[in-house]
Amino acid sequence: MKKYKFTISGDEYDVNIKDFEDNVAQIEVNGTQYSVELKGEVKASKTPKLVRKPVVQQPGEGQIKKKQSSGGMQVKAPLPGTIFKMHVAVGDQVKEGDTLLIMEAMKMENQVLAEKAGQISAVKVKEGDAVLQDDVLIEIS
Repeated sequence: MKKYKFTISGDEYDVNIKDFEDNVAQIEVNGTQYSVELKGEVKASKTPKLVRKPVVQQPGEGQIKKKQSSGGMQVKAPLPGTIFKMHVAVGDQVKEGDTLLIMEAMKMENQVLAEKAGQISAVKVKEGDAVLQDDVLIEIS
């Protein structure tokens, strides 16, 4: 938006040019809106106009699929990363402090440990999966 001050016959006018497209300008003079058509040569804009096709979503795209919980204690991802190696499977018995899996986050391998003893009732991820912080990885019952 460009601002100008004009003095015409001793009267001052504040003029704001809001938009200028082809030979029509949208301006504001002392707070009043005007649409002004200019006569004469119309210069072509050097800036190309971006024309995009409408975005068409595929079926199911943009929907979050949640997996049902089996009711056990949930082991969640401590930070975003990628599952590097699984050390347990469904049905395995674990003790408190056992390594359940290794995940790679921030170029480091992080061990995810069991917080309590029990049996693995569900494994929600596999090697190579990308996870976000607080995603459920494993359930222990």
